[in-house]
Amino acid sequence: MYFLFKIVSLLPLCVLQWIASWIALLLNSFNSSMKRVSSINLKLAYPELNIEQHQALLKKTLKSQCLTYIESIKIWGMPQQYNTGLIKNIFGEQHLTEALNSEKGTIVVLAHLGNWELVNVWLNQYTAPVIMYKPSKNKGINRFMLEARQSSRATLVPTDENGVRAIFKHLKQGGLTVILPDHLPKESGGIYADFFGQKALSTTLLSKLASKTQCNVIGLSCIRDETSGFNVHCVRLSEDILSKDLQTSVDSLNQNLEDMINVAPEQYIWSYKRFRKVEGQENIYR
Repeated sequence: MYFLFKIVSLLPLCVLQWIASWIALLLNSFNSSMKRVSSINLKLAYPELNIEQHQALLKKTLKSQCLTYIESIKIWGMPQQYNTGLIKNIFGEQHLTEALNSEKGTIVVLAHLGNWELVNVWLNQYTAPVIMYKPSKNKGINRFMLEARQSSRATLVPTDENGVRAIFKHLKQGGLTVILPDHLPKESGGIYADFFGQKALSTTLLSKLASKTQCNVIGLSCIRDETSGFNVHCVRLSEDILSKDLQTSVDSLNQNLEDMINVAPEQYIWSYKRFRKVEGQENIYR
């Protein structure tokens, strides 16, 4: 897989995006797992859509998800100068620079939206973040990703207590970390909070770090535009995320995540089984 990814990353981006578009057409033509899970999630998140609107959004998100995965291979295999050249516009950059210029640390909230790998590359122009890293089960893919991420200024820490302590220390010293809080946590690391109308099990890690450090909390997204370039959107998130009340913080974080996703809902990774644990409900994906 390592050498396959190396070869794929050498192909022109336009060719890779064309391949991804055809893969998406095939996935939409059959009852693929990606299509089935994405359809379930979209019905939960946007129940107001009629059948035609739902099918149109489903088709768009399947294409976007395929684009994201294949673009990430390209980004991992290319130098930083090439990758940052893919970014055409930056909206709200002042929120990031103000946070970095303050004496407090900064948590960047990143959703699985657009191309989050490009956000990591772009951030390295401004600072040296400390980021949690969970190794891929495939050794070849893991080697490929590690080479890309370790070539930047980022420090990678494990997704365990040691990693949390490293991030906490970095924040207290005024540093920056990136957290993707829209995943499904273990029961021990989450509470139930509203997310797109569902009382879904939601991570508490970011909220606990924000509460203890009273740091800056900003949201970043890298949204694909119609010219196959990308636009970075930076927003300052609600002060309620800093609340000492954990439920208030997580509720606010989830609402902010919804707002970020609704900028381009077709570019969210809806194939992830985010609502596998919903309060009072069975696993809807069975």
